[in-house]
Amino acid sequence: MAIPTSGYPTTLDDTNATPSATVEFPQPASATDLDATNVEHDLLHKNLSLSIVALQTKLGITDSNPTSGTILQGTGSGSAWSSTLPAVTLGGAVTGGDQVMSAVTHKDYSETVYAGGNTGATPAIDEANGNTQSHTLNAATVTFALPADAGLQAGTALTLILSQDGSGSRAGVFQVSGATTNVKWAGGTAPTLTTTASRADIIAFVTFNGGASPVWYGFVAGQDFQ
Repeated sequence: MAIPTSGYPTTLDDTNATPSATVEFPQPASATDLDATNVEHDLLHKNLSLSIVALQTKLGITDSNPTSGTILQGTGSGSAWSSTLPAVTLGGAVTGGDQVMSAVTHKDYSETVYAGGNTGATPAIDEANGNTQSHTLNAATVTFALPADAGLQAGTALTLILSQDGSGSRAGVFQVSGATTNVKWAGGTAPTLTTTASRADIIAFVTFNGGASPVWYGFVAGQDFQ
């Protein structure tokens, strides 16, 4: 006995025209002695039977031809191709690729909070880091550059939690990235940030067109938090 007789279906089975003792599915030639070591006919039949039964156990035994846009799902008694996901629990991050999800009900959800740290004088805000972000102003005048690129989606919203550093008296200006166009504010007047050391303001933004030339609207959510 030389052909392995176990490992179904927990290992990747292999084939070889000139098999060794580790090959589970040898491929004998027309002149091969089917009782020769490593190509024993009875063991080859046994291994094939074990593999077929394992596949039937995993995939089912009914006709299950794949169709476009479907995934293979377990049915309890086998499997079937379906375009509808059952109730599932995600085990990791999912990248949506900016695809549209319609008729969705969200429950118990949250947003990633990106900790941007010290701003410097000209911080670039990137929505890909997270739609809620915290930053600490540490320059006399901080000019925030809001996103503007082809991948910016219409309807993107940003919430910035802006804290003064330990010195305070930091001013903030909000512009569109790559331009000197200021954000639009109610009444045409931009807010004055709280200047008390270590205090925070929360400013929200939304763009309805997105893209490389977005129009950003700004809103004061709250100021002088301590």
